[in-house]
Amino acid sequence: MRARYVDAIRDLGGIPFILPITDDPALRSDLLRCVDGLLITGSGPDLDPRLYGESQTSRYKIMSPERAEFELGLVRQALRRNRPVLGICGGLQLLNVAMGGSLVQDITDQVPGALKHRQETAATRPAHSVSLLPNTALRGILGRDALRVNTSHHQSPKRVARGLVVNAVAADGVIEGLESPRHRFVIGVQWHPEFLYRRDDSSRRLLKAFLRRSKQISPQ
Repeated sequence: MRARYVDAIRDLGGIPFILPITDDPALRSDLLRCVDGLLITGSGPDLDPRLYGESQTSRYKIMSPERAEFELGLVRQALRRNRPVLGICGGLQLLNVAMGGSLVQDITDQVPGALKHRQETAATRPAHSVSLLPNTALRGILGRDALRVNTSHHQSPKRVARGLVVNAVAADGVIEGLESPRHRFVIGVQWHPEFLYRRDDSSRRLLKAFLRRSKQISPQ
């Protein structure tokens, strides 16, 4: 867990609470009752493609089964309870898989003419542009139709899960954001606002919107 996630939530008015991984469904449910909103962070290792019905097609590190089971179960419970959910980078990908979608396993191998989605510059600097789709919650929150983002991923959503809609795309067609119109607040983005929020208004707007919706929840 990078400190930047904790710093961003704290600096923008929330109380960060890091959840311990557990394979006990009852304890997982109890943990969810203790929080107002759920932030699913980037992970480093990737989800096992067997979780979305595929075999591994290139070399990359796989997330531990314990963490994958915990996070997938937690997201599904949060969705059933209509808790606000924000997925960042790997968190977006996990959200899509949790709801029945699949992933591009390696953008360079599978997307012809792809942009460089693993920037070589500092993550505190934007690297490419994304377009925000009309009539989406994300575009409404940010109040614009395009923005520059940082980027540090080699996977992305492929088959979009039922119940989710695309809200952001890169110029190469790679999906950069998803959201659920049926829920109070369920948004995932492929970039890292926790690296940008101190200087970037759009990053602050997104994180503040998540916190604002979370503060309207009474844990139960």
